[in-house]
Amino acid sequence: MGINIVVSFDLQIIFYEDRNFQGRSYETSSDCPELTSYLSRCNSCRVESGCFMVYDRSNFQGNQYFARRGEYGEFSDYQRWMGFNDCVRSCRMIPQHQGSHRMRIFERSEFGGQMTELTDDCPNLHERFHYNDIYSCNVMEGSWLLYEHPNYRGRQYLLTPGEYRRYNDWGSMSARVGSVRRIAM
Repeated sequence: MGINIVVSFDLQIIFYEDRNFQGRSYETSSDCPELTSYLSRCNSCRVESGCFMVYDRSNFQGNQYFARRGEYGEFSDYQRWMGFNDCVRSCRMIPQHQGSHRMRIFERSEFGGQMTELTDDCPNLHERFHYNDIYSCNVMEGSWLLYEHPNYRGRQYLLTPGEYRRYNDWGSMSARVGSVRRIAM
């Protein structure tokens, strides 16, 4: 049972200094830990192909927002919705994955307590598994998004294959997870 990851060099995101794709721009097809090296600010973007996580702080820190092919003309719309700061500061490419998705979630840190294996999206973890919190997880296949609230709402956290022994390993300040979704290309 192998992991199939396809890294495609046609992934592309274009950032703009001003809203609605105005001002100077910077385009990339890879991770960028510090957008202010290229632009004084970033208030809109266009994803030409692929999927990216954008962050409101440098070095892939702070609030995360999943961006797939499309236009994001005003980050201020997402700021109100997601609690972003004034603009985007870094971005991470999400490798394309073909094949199955598999993740184990645990009710305690260090993979302790009850374990549940997921292979599909779950809009409400509490209703389906009676989990209010996830303290650790192991992503075996594919990339996943964790959402703070049910029905794919609230803060988002990107999980790629690997072990997450504590919720702060995926960048969260709490173990509260309401829903999970596979990132399928």
